[in-house]
Amino acid sequence: MRIAVAGGTGVAGRMIVEALRARGQETVTLSRGAGVDLLTGTGLDDALTGADAIVDASNVTTMSRSVSVDFFERAGRNLADAARKAGVRHLVSLSIVGIDRVKSPYYAGKLRQEEIVRAGAVPWTIQRATQFHEFPGQLLARIPGPIAIVPSGPGQPIAVREVAEELAEIVLGEPRGMAPDLAGPRVETLAGMARRLMAAGLIRRRPVLPVHIPGGTSAGGVLPAAGGPRGVVTFDEWLTSQRQIQQ
Repeated sequence: MRIAVAGGTGVAGRMIVEALRARGQETVTLSRGAGVDLLTGTGLDDALTGADAIVDASNVTTMSRSVSVDFFERAGRNLADAARKAGVRHLVSLSIVGIDRVKSPYYAGKLRQEEIVRAGAVPWTIQRATQFHEFPGQLLARIPGPIAIVPSGPGQPIAVREVAEELAEIVLGEPRGMAPDLAGPRVETLAGMARRLMAAGLIRRRPVLPVHIPGGTSAGGVLPAAGGPRGVVTFDEWLTSQRQIQQ
């Protein structure tokens, strides 16, 4: 199969490309570096020529609702329209567990992305996954000051590679609609993960203060529904691998 990966140069996208190639599939990366701009549609039609399927792992780094919604609205519509014109048989979209329960500016954009996929003419699968093991470090990097203030409440983080492997299997099969939630093997807290990151020397040491955030996060809004697939790599195992890479 010829499979296009939107956001194929990102953290998840690179691993999706690797997982597909390991399965003997031909991949096409949809990125600005490859001459494709999802926001304008430039290069999309040519890149999707002969494509059988698409995995959408595109992303934008923002805490602004308007920026998030604008990105996923424009990118989602351009990708769906180009996929329809190219005769793509399966569009797989990577989403996030809890975006319909947690009030987050970024999640508003992801919800819009899901709406576009569901309303489109191309058969689809939406795979919601919990946050990656990298998320606590990324979050703390955006929190200035002498104290790391993080949301309280539980989550169930997963290794990016396990998400990539699942998406590779999904895109090679028949469209599923809304797939069961994909999550990691163990419930964690952001505060606990942050402290372990600091103890491992991977991020700057400072006091960690968990706070209640209205809107679902602190109440377990990002936990997966029962019955979905689960990864096996724990946060501590991932942390050990990151320390080895740093050495």
